[in-house]
Order: sequence, then C-alpha cells, then structure tokens
Amino acid sequence: MKKSVRTSLQNQPKWINDIEVHQLLPTKYVRSIGPFVLLDHISSWRQSYNETEKAALGKFPVPRRGAITLSYIMKGQMKHIDSKGNHESLNSGCTQWLNAGFGIVCDQAIKPEFKNGETEISIIRAWINLPSTQKSQPPACFSFCDAKIPKITLDKKAGWIRILCGSYDNLQGPFPAYSKQFLYHIHIEPTQTFSIMTENDQEYAAFLPTNNASINELQCETGEFILFSSSGEIIEIKTDGNVSTDIILFGGEALNEPFVREDAFVMNNPHEITQAYNDYYDGKYGHILPI
Repeated sequence: MKKSVRTSLQNQPKWINDIEVHQLLPTKYVRSIGPFVLLDHISSWRQSYNETEKAALGKFPVPRRGAITLSYIMKGQMKHIDSKGNHESLNSGCTQWLNAGFGIVCDQAIKPEFKNGETEISIIRAWINLPSTQKSQPPACFSFCDAKIPKITLDKKAGWIRILCGSYDNLQGPFPAYSKQFLYHIHIEPTQTFSIMTENDQEYAAFLPTNNASINELQCETGEFILFSSSGEIIEIKTDGNVSTDIILFGGEALNEPFVREDAFVMNNPHEITQAYNDYYDGKYGHILPI
C-alpha cells in the first residue's frame, strides 16, 4: 500500500545575507521530521561571482549549538571557516557534516558555478537535532565528496541513489548518526519509476529541487515539499515526461524529548537556550581567526 501524502507545500523564497533561501522545514503544519528540525534549499546568489574569497568569507559569523548541520552541494561551491580552525572549500557533489555540540562559531560563503558566467547554485542544508545526551560533546567537522559517498545504481538503469545520511540496502552513509535518520539524493531517469519501502517507526518527507514528478500518484512541481502520513508503506516516484528528476528524501525516528530552536541553537528547554547565548557572549565557543 502506498503512503498517503499528508500535505504538500510550495514556499516562497527569501533573501538572507545575499543568498536566496527556500525554507522547507519547519512549516505551519510540522516542526520536525524525525530528528530533522530544519531543511533549506539555497538556489540563487546575489553577489558578483568575481568578488574575492576574503570579501565574502567571515562577514556573517553564526554561533551554533546542540545540532548537526549537514550541507550538500548539488551545484556550486561553498567555503567554510569556523572557530575550531576548520577552513575548506566544498565543490559540487560534496557534503559537509558539522556537529555543533557544545558550541562553535562558523561562517560560510556561497559561490556559484564558474561556468559560462552563470550564477546557478543548488545547496541542501539540513539541521539534525542531537539527543540531549550528546549536546555537550566537543564540536566536530567532516567533509566527503563524490567518490566517498555511497551511491547505488537502481535496477534497469532507472537512476541512482546517493546515501548522504543513514543507511540503504546494507550500505551506510559516511557520517555518524546518533538516532535513526536518513537523507537520500535520488536521481531518476526520464520515463522511469522508483519505489522504496518505508519503516513504521520513521517519519518521511521529500523535496523536488529540479523537475516535476509524480509521487504516489500526486503530481508535484519543482520546489515542492511533500510530507507523508504514517499510513501506507511504499513511496513511488515517477518522472514527469521526458526529463530526469531529483528527489531529496529524508526523515527518521522522532526523538522522544522536547526541543526548542532559536536562531542556530537547538536545545531541550528555554533555560538551555539562554545558557547557550550566555556561553557565546562569554567567548566559550571561540572566535574565527582572520584567514
């Protein structure tokens, strides 16, 4: 039996620090999907692409605490720097996993593809809530690119699935997980169909970053966020017409504990949010050093 679609939304983007952001999660209907408390799609960039790296990086430092940030660069380039001394460039196909833990200050500069002068980008950014027992651990940062991210070719050359987080078909994603969670990039070729069995104890949602598709017989458009109900077991995705499509499918098991999200802090109660701000202003997260 196919899973029923609880709701589908098409959100309007907004500009944040010169980048166009579609905030897909949370919505007015749901605060979280499994341990995921935020999902953004960055799809445009306002700055001139020939600005220097130094001019862009370090302008908007942000303190983070209590959650993992997973950034997946589908197209474009992201440069990252933080108060723990990490400084790296991530190109198309790369994924960064940043565990904010007890607290970290970081900044990211978004760059477009340097291709024919175009400024096209496509970056998925997810926040994954940490269990309360893990929120006090030291921050950590890992990055992997194409070859080191598990990828499975679908039957009959229907496409492929890239395992960014969690597991699929006995393959494990490259990053640590502290609860049941998954995030897949599924690519389906024209006129093809892909089906996936779901698990009863996990929540599911999907996002279409590129082209239209039919999901469990519902016609969905580019940019649409689809939230599934708990009834049913199968998610079936069909390409729309003679073009391929991409789907971000994510979710997992909900953490059985309260959480509060404010700015880039994800804690268990308002008192911990206040403490997170106090620790930041006291300099306990460190500082970003000039490049």
